[in-house]
Amino acid sequence: MWQKTKNIYHLGQAVLANIMYGFPARGLTIIGVTGTDGKTTTSSLIYHILITSGYKAALISSNGAIINGRASDLGFHITTPGRFAIQSYIKKAKKEGVKYIVLEVTSHALDQHRVAGVHFDVGVITNVTREHLDYHKTYENYVKAKSKLLRTAKVAVVNKDDHSYWQIRKKELKGKEAIITYGMKKDADVNPHVFPFTTKLIGQFNKYNSLAAIAALQSLHLPEEGIRRGIATFKAPAGRQEVLYNKDFLVINDFAHTPNSFTEILPEVKKLASKRLIHVFGAAARRDTYKRPEMGNISARFSDIIIITSEDPRDEPIEKINKEILSGIKDKRFEVITGDSVSRLASSVQKEKKYVFVISDRKEAIRLAITLAQKGDAVLMTGKGHEKSMNYGRGEEPWDENEITKQVLRDKK
Repeated sequence: MWQKTKNIYHLGQAVLANIMYGFPARGLTIIGVTGTDGKTTTSSLIYHILITSGYKAALISSNGAIINGRASDLGFHITTPGRFAIQSYIKKAKKEGVKYIVLEVTSHALDQHRVAGVHFDVGVITNVTREHLDYHKTYENYVKAKSKLLRTAKVAVVNKDDHSYWQIRKKELKGKEAIITYGMKKDADVNPHVFPFTTKLIGQFNKYNSLAAIAALQSLHLPEEGIRRGIATFKAPAGRQEVLYNKDFLVINDFAHTPNSFTEILPEVKKLASKRLIHVFGAAARRDTYKRPEMGNISARFSDIIIITSEDPRDEPIEKINKEILSGIKDKRFEVITGDSVSRLASSVQKEKKYVFVISDRKEAIRLAITLAQKGDAVLMTGKGHEKSMNYGRGEEPWDENEITKQVLRDKK
């Protein structure tokens, strides 16, 4: 109830922001992308296809804003900027002569009217799995919040294979005619049978991201040749399936931080390893606590070595978070080892055994993973991805997963 009251204030602020910046979205073609997982990759892919097809475009996503090739950082832990910031970016893009804007939109942003006044030509949803229930309370409310983008867009692009499809189609979009479905099966409007394509991206989930982009851009009548060329040349954005090292062993950084994203990324990286999969991850504070043991359980299904560590514990005891993750690892083959000394922990390992290490310091957790990695292994770090800060309860501190990993790799040499 209190959140609904606050949202009235947010709506007023959104109206004020539109007036202040002169309703800059008018006259532009705006594509909104929402969903639990895959938003950033899908948004970035749509933007890439537009740019490589010769169109002037802008992108506003969790990786930052890009207007005419110039990038701006949105700040710490931000996917969709605030009401005034969004209008400012859109106005700047319009002044630069941009025709298309691709905007990544969260359920919080939709519920809190951050994109009020932005008229979407196309609304895309990737998937909806159980997430952010600390805010939305129920899965149905979460789907409803996500569907707001689809309801207000001229054209709704919906994943027909996703669990959320029937609620979205039968309830949230009841009566809406401009709906395009995508999926792997032939009963979807856009599928690999009617629109074959090639991609450098790994995993089935990225095929869905590609199909979402195809459906969105076909609705805007972009030439098929340009769409295919864009998909074929696209590289995953920073912190999404990003390969940091690929010589005797493999090191990948990915933003995956939900049970669904674990189910998608872990088996794909497992296929890339001829020997062991070493998985480094944690869980953020002030988020759905139910998913912590579930993430531990999923990691144990695919990993040979698990290293549980920090991921923005904030003011919640890291020991509590890690214990909850650990509670989901029921496989008795895993031996649990705790401590802070990387050399001592590494010396405990026997090649044929499975281990769970619990080490609070994330840099030391990455160091342990790299220390343990041998020829044929794959190291996967999830949860931080592109983010540039870490919160250990003392406020935001500088953090760059890629740079820290590269430093650890140099130290190993």
